[in-house]
Amino acid sequence: MFDIVIIGAGVTGSAIARELSRYQYDTLVLDRNSDVCEGTSKANSGIVHAGFDSEPGSMMAKMNVRGNAMMEQLSRDLDFPFKRNGSLVLCFDAQDMDKLENLLEKGKKNGVPGIRILSKEEIRGLEPNVTKDVAAALYAPTGGIVCPFGLTIAMAENACENGVKFRFDTEVLNIVHKEGGYLLETSKGLVESKLVINAAGVYADKFHNMVSDEKIRIIPRKGEYCLMDKKVGDYVTSTIFQLPTIYGKGVLITPTVHGNLLTGPTAVDIEDKENTQTTQEGLEDLLKRAALSVPQMPVRQIITSFTGLRAHWTGHEFIIKEVEGAPGFIDVAGIESPGLSSSPAIGEYVAQLVQGIYPMGKKEDFVAVRKGIPNVAEASFEERQELIKRNPAYANVVCRCEVVTEGEIMDAIHRPLGATTLDGIKRRTRAGMGRCQSGFCAPKTVEILARELGKDISEITKSGEGSNYLTGYNKEGM
Repeated sequence: MFDIVIIGAGVTGSAIARELSRYQYDTLVLDRNSDVCEGTSKANSGIVHAGFDSEPGSMMAKMNVRGNAMMEQLSRDLDFPFKRNGSLVLCFDAQDMDKLENLLEKGKKNGVPGIRILSKEEIRGLEPNVTKDVAAALYAPTGGIVCPFGLTIAMAENACENGVKFRFDTEVLNIVHKEGGYLLETSKGLVESKLVINAAGVYADKFHNMVSDEKIRIIPRKGEYCLMDKKVGDYVTSTIFQLPTIYGKGVLITPTVHGNLLTGPTAVDIEDKENTQTTQEGLEDLLKRAALSVPQMPVRQIITSFTGLRAHWTGHEFIIKEVEGAPGFIDVAGIESPGLSSSPAIGEYVAQLVQGIYPMGKKEDFVAVRKGIPNVAEASFEERQELIKRNPAYANVVCRCEVVTEGEIMDAIHRPLGATTLDGIKRRTRAGMGRCQSGFCAPKTVEILARELGKDISEITKSGEGSNYLTGYNKEGM
């Protein structure tokens, strides 16, 4: 029997796993996908929100502001990209100034540092490509951008190094409350645990409703995005929001931490929790609304589009608590925006909850730091030479767009929780994320995966079972 089972290996589950790895728990993370960061965590804005728009006193507000404050030190400890670029909330009509003032007051009550309202002239000085029709804007200097894959993988790897176990391709089918804990029926057998932490994203309601008479409903909120080439990555330097609506913060425009330009998301509530298709209608609407903030959007530089699902609870709040009538079962549900920003704080908070329910001593040998994969593209000449001296594979460029080498791909495979799929390599190294979108590097990456994992090339998948990269041969004997 495990002490703790965490359902979900997204950014929230990984943050919780990392914090719990400080203690002497026997912890297991289960995920139905083939890797960490396969759900909501892989398809979002990559924004670290300042925390000015959540209701004062709400769990959203508390976790957002605390998570934002933790992010800088965490990025140094775990070696993932993070940058404070500041954020602007644009007001287009002087008649809406009261709404901007309300945001300002919310931010002050939430403890967001340095927020203030800027004039049209100040805005245009910061962001010359912003519309001339802007009247004013709320400026939050603590807003930031982060790599969502880098954050999630870093926390999961660090948890793994500190003893947390991970099982992928393992779907939880049913949960039964029994004396002393819970019995989890999975696609790969039974698992027993004293405590269960439900961090299952859009499926969190499914597991909550298995153990509680008080049902909840999580609605998948679909958001479509467009990603632009690094050539226009500096078109704006801040994260540009529009005044929020009931559906969220609206369409944003932001540089990414890797130097691209991103716009999105749309916000459409759907029923299908697996629907991540982009649509012509959605993308057209997205670009139309983005043009309100930046009229001359460089749409010719779009290199890809994608869709993410946010786990929206009908009560529009984070649910982070032990479930009434189900002792030892902790919900971490309704984690939508600002979930990515809040994840370190959520991990910290849940660890405190667990300590209150089932106390355990801290590990004396806990390792708080982690070193990421070497980044050849950003390394100095001397650093590159040292890497090549260590392993000549660092001289062999596989992905030309992002300048990713064979050595980096090999490192991604052989690390704790190493990559086993094409998408796993992509999220750890950026191989395939450039302008050609893996058109040239994918075949070589597949070859490296097969070689390093000791598998036949036909067994290598894009993202787990049913997504084989090669399905057959067009000539016998090849």
